[in-house]
Amino acid sequence: MRNRKINGVQFENMLKNGLQNLRKHEADVNKLNVFPVPDGDTGTNMCLTLGNGIKHAKTNASIGLYAKTLSEGMLLGARGNSGVILSQFFKGVYTELARCAFAGPGELRNALIRGYRTAYSSVVKPVEGTILTVMREGIEHIRGQITRNSSIEEILAMYIAEMKKTLSYTPEMLDVLKEAGVVDSGGQGYIYIVEGMLKYLYGDVYRSNEKTAAGEPVNQGSGEIDFSIFNENSVFEDGYCMEFILQLLKNSRYTQRFKLETYIEDIGVYGNSLVVVQDGRRVKVHIHTLKPSKVIALSQEYGEFLTFKMENMQLQHNEVLKKKIEPQKLPHKELATVSVVNGAGLKNLFEELGCDVVINCEETMNASAQEFIDAFERIDADAIVVAPNNKNVILAAQQAVELSGKKNISILPTKSVAEGYFALAMDVPDNSLEYRINSMKNGLKDVSTLAETTATRDYTYHELTCKAGEEIVLLGEELVCVSRDWCEGILDAMKLVPEIDDKETCVIFCGEGVDGEQAEALCEKIEDEFPMLDVELIDGGQKHYRFIIGLC
Repeated sequence: MRNRKINGVQFENMLKNGLQNLRKHEADVNKLNVFPVPDGDTGTNMCLTLGNGIKHAKTNASIGLYAKTLSEGMLLGARGNSGVILSQFFKGVYTELARCAFAGPGELRNALIRGYRTAYSSVVKPVEGTILTVMREGIEHIRGQITRNSSIEEILAMYIAEMKKTLSYTPEMLDVLKEAGVVDSGGQGYIYIVEGMLKYLYGDVYRSNEKTAAGEPVNQGSGEIDFSIFNENSVFEDGYCMEFILQLLKNSRYTQRFKLETYIEDIGVYGNSLVVVQDGRRVKVHIHTLKPSKVIALSQEYGEFLTFKMENMQLQHNEVLKKKIEPQKLPHKELATVSVVNGAGLKNLFEELGCDVVINCEETMNASAQEFIDAFERIDADAIVVAPNNKNVILAAQQAVELSGKKNISILPTKSVAEGYFALAMDVPDNSLEYRINSMKNGLKDVSTLAETTATRDYTYHELTCKAGEEIVLLGEELVCVSRDWCEGILDAMKLVPEIDDKETCVIFCGEGVDGEQAEALCEKIEDEFPMLDVELIDGGQKHYRFIIGLC
């Protein structure tokens, strides 16, 4: 069948099939990680991001209206660099299709172009040879071949073919890919999504594995509401949970000068647990309030509701869900901090350091934009500092700041828990907030991070070669040592740390399952080899890495 146009329902089904195709190849995409380490999770991040978008989206025959809710869900659920870029791509797709009931050849071409341009603009320093290049060249190489008579199938088939060509060239564009002998993982993941979308149009439909992108069972519904828990004798204290999407209107009946900051300030008088996200001329709001009529009247000064939901929170019998959407507000302070960790030990450590909210991503460091937004909403502070503690989490944190609309948040470019530890443990004079935040950022320049783990595959980097199962050590983002003995490997790697003789402190974060005696032995050997270092052992409990070592 040749489809000359697709509507919102078809687009939704295509994306669901694309997600299933990506899930089928999730492990293969993860294995394309440049370094042979066990936390390569590009495929997982992309699955989580697209899955959250599909879960959030509302089925609609209009492709523009469906793309709107899909984009919202992806932006909030974006995880990792690949997930953020994917969410920005679909934000561009929505922007182009916003007023379309369906998409024909021209609309699809323009949406793919707007998608990659939006994704490029979201990255401060775009790098060629990545998913961005695959997205761009895929459509730019075929845009002149698309006519009004082209079918959607023909366009996607050409698009995929060109993207595969570009993907095969990515090792020539990026030396790290060439040395690792892999193609770009994000580009490969995106191609799997589009292939699944095309397969749907050809009738090759995957059956759902009945799991969400997070690997948890699909919610089958909560059953009947128990109205007995709210009766004539009840005390109404929790108020209403309101969620709505407000369409700002240009009609003279409505106030035209809508300012997000002013709206947040005004509506905040009537409730708490407030989340307000603006995307163009639409505003998504979540609020807990005792005065719903006040919220409605204030909002209708600017426009009308596209969607509206209000629930009596006394009837919400699911306590876990209630705690998640109604987090407890923390006491006011001048400077608050948010950190991302991987492990119970690290969570306890950062809390002891005074971190106000610690996002513990048990398996990986895949904190989503929504998790950051939830953390921001718990905090009442003059300024908030975020320590992502992983280079692949920084983009998600930046996206969360933008979506939150808050102007008092600074992101420390921490790329490891060691950097985050030293930043928060730093003894900074109680001067101005700006001075304190800049001191944290400047202090990161003196921190070096080593990470020891077991190679997951054969790998060659510069003059270093390792086999799967051998012990490897990374210095920052660079593989510096291969050894059969992890202890000797760490000692050899430490000798390669720039200005190691000037370092004074060595903090060793012990991973999950590390033997205490082995950790003590490592500590003693480091002290013998580097007598000027003050060495401290900490039970980090992190997965994947036996030891993470911070030197400052």
